[in-house]
Amino acid sequence: MWSRNILQDTRPPFSPTPEDLPFLRLWHGFLTGRVMVALALLLLQAIGQVFSQQVDPWMLAVPLAYLLATLLLRVFGCHAPPAPQAGPQWLPSIGVDLLAVGLLQWLHTGSMNFTALLGLPVLMGAVLGTLMLAWGTTAAATLLLLGWAWWQGQYSSGDSAPRYLQAALTGTGYFIVAFLVHQLSTRLVRESQAAQHNRRAAQMQRQVSTLVIENLNDGVLVVDQGNMVRMANPAALRLLCHVPDLLPPFSLLQEAAWQPLCLLAQRTFVQGLAQTADATLLSPGHSPVGLHVRCWLTPLHKATEDWEQRLCVMFLHDLRELEAHLRTEKLAAMGRMSAAVAHEIRNPLAAIVQANALLDEDLHDPAQKRLTQMVQQNAERLARIAEDVLDIARVQSQIAYTPAATLVLDEVAAQIWRDWQGHDPARRLAVLALQADNALVEFDAEHLRRVLVNLLDNALRYMSTAPDALQLLTHSNAARQVSVQVWSDGAPLDQSVERHLFEPFFSSESRSSGLGLYICRELCERHGASISYQRLQRPTAHGMIEGNAFTVNFRQAARKERTATVFNHQPVA
Repeated sequence: MWSRNILQDTRPPFSPTPEDLPFLRLWHGFLTGRVMVALALLLLQAIGQVFSQQVDPWMLAVPLAYLLATLLLRVFGCHAPPAPQAGPQWLPSIGVDLLAVGLLQWLHTGSMNFTALLGLPVLMGAVLGTLMLAWGTTAAATLLLLGWAWWQGQYSSGDSAPRYLQAALTGTGYFIVAFLVHQLSTRLVRESQAAQHNRRAAQMQRQVSTLVIENLNDGVLVVDQGNMVRMANPAALRLLCHVPDLLPPFSLLQEAAWQPLCLLAQRTFVQGLAQTADATLLSPGHSPVGLHVRCWLTPLHKATEDWEQRLCVMFLHDLRELEAHLRTEKLAAMGRMSAAVAHEIRNPLAAIVQANALLDEDLHDPAQKRLTQMVQQNAERLARIAEDVLDIARVQSQIAYTPAATLVLDEVAAQIWRDWQGHDPARRLAVLALQADNALVEFDAEHLRRVLVNLLDNALRYMSTAPDALQLLTHSNAARQVSVQVWSDGAPLDQSVERHLFEPFFSSESRSSGLGLYICRELCERHGASISYQRLQRPTAHGMIEGNAFTVNFRQAARKERTATVFNHQPVA
């Protein structure tokens, strides 16, 4: 940058930046000042020759040429000042000024002295150039003064010492002024650079803060003393989403449901202390929204103590999210404990099942038979729960040691589908669409079976009775991205449930262990795949229907091997 290079005495080609604008304005000011000085000299000489009735064409030609030179530079050189270091680039400005003043002083025969105009190029060099340029300009001006003193001594009688002394004092003054002005200019450069640096740092900090606030899961409201919301992030707007097209600034007083937030903000301003409270937003026709609200005041400016500028920052936490998070942590802790318990109860549970089976053989009373069946059903349920809990440890072991195989996705998906449907053909109806064009994927066959069966079981639990309410699809796009998707027309998931779908021990049902989708995610990540949930529309006999879609995106197969199928693969225990 040009202003920075005043300190370094070097500069790349000039390109104006915000920090160069003060110097660009000074450059324009000097150019305009030179035009005004040239115009004044021309008028002064013209009026002087009219009144004195002595025509000296050179005394008119020099100011006129000087005026033309200053006008040309003002028009064509105003976009950027010359490089600050000394060089020929300063000849159209400083060089022309020195030449014009020197010629006027030499040609003039009266008592008028033009040497005071030498201060203009001295100031220009000191402000816009380096110290070397300032001193060089001042030295040239001093030489002109001394030369004029010598010239006068040649054509006049008397002592020349006063004239030389006057020239020396004037030159010394120019040197002092040039040095001081250059120091002020250098300080201006440093201050400008510091201000620009601070401005960029503030802008960067503001961008980072805005990005963080915009992506917070918690709502953030910035409220002034008039209950006007100055800023609100998307999470906060979602909590107040029953108002269409809600964008700040808006007033918290416009909705009666926001009255608790108004009262909390006003209490924060009055007490001048941070506040924490639970609030419930009750809107007609909408479900109540429970919030945990924390309020802080922005710092008070000690210099001005401007209370009117203080703002209240409110953090809104959805109580449902907090409860879900706490529930997930508790379930995770309980899961670790239950894994150990499940391992210990397997043997007693097996003994109960065997004893119940032996007892059932000796009973003939239907009522007693029903009791043994109840014991068997609940024992089997306990066994399944224990197996699900222990599956976490098994999956981790399998993930560590099971190599991936190269599978033809369409073939394996079709075989898994046939096996799954064969257990209950009357109920397990679905649409099978194999569109992966026999693409290869790297995945363990038994792990893929486990993922798809789990997703199909979940879809069967929530779908409708329509024959095309369940769909299994494979797909391969032009970028060779291969995927398999299980879609069903079930009801949409609650947002709090959707965020924790793939977490262990998280379930929206009390009878589920909450491990199925977690195991699916772990198996997919082991093989470089990913699993995700979306709410998508699919064509059915009743038109486009929106439903729940679980999609597994595979990584591209890096090699071709002997195709592994579910028939030749040995499952890992």
